Amino acid sequence: MGNAKSSAVSKEILEDLKLSTKFTETEITQWYESFQKSCPSGRITPKEFEVIYSRFFPESNAQTYAQHVFRSFDTNDDGTLDFKEYIIALHLTSTGKTTRKLEWAFSLFDVDKNGYITKSEVTDICSAIFKLIPKDEQAELPNDENTPEKRANKLWTFFEKEDNERVAEGEFIKGVMDNEDALRLIQYEPANK
Repeated sequence: MGNAKSSAVSKEILEDLKLSTKFTETEITQWYESFQKSCPSGRITPKEFEVIYSRFFPESNAQTYAQHVFRSFDTNDDGTLDFKEYIIALHLTSTGKTTRKLEWAFSLFDVDKNGYITKSEVTDICSAIFKLIPKDEQAELPNDENTPEKRANKLWTFFEKEDNERVAEGEFIKGVMDNEDALRLIQYEPANK
């Protein structure tokens, strides 16, 4: 598998991904072949990503959340995801270590990419997460979590900040790791049916 074949993942990217993810060379190669078939240009646009992401949440509106996830993984801000950004996204959202996942979660909540999150940004992301939750599951949520605003307020209290203050990455990670409820509130895991 040399670099002569344009359909093969480069050795440099392959080695980098093996070091930064838990995926094997075989898995990365298989993902690459699938990626190339789905995205012959070698890049995923925001709209393509929304379509892919929506498949994971067929009973929900995943569009807004997918846009935030896309933004958080478009590390070079070129408006597309290349194969490397895509695999790192897969790794972090599926199997990454908790601290790495929380670093990613912070970047998801840091909508304006200024290195801090505000209550307004928490509310934006909680609203997007809430849209992922099917209506029947929303009806079963505790009273203090049954709207996006209530979820955002509950999450914000874990950081012990006033409404007009902001949270740095280390505070975010500590606040979430110290509170199981906070960890649950920053994500949505579909119920196994």
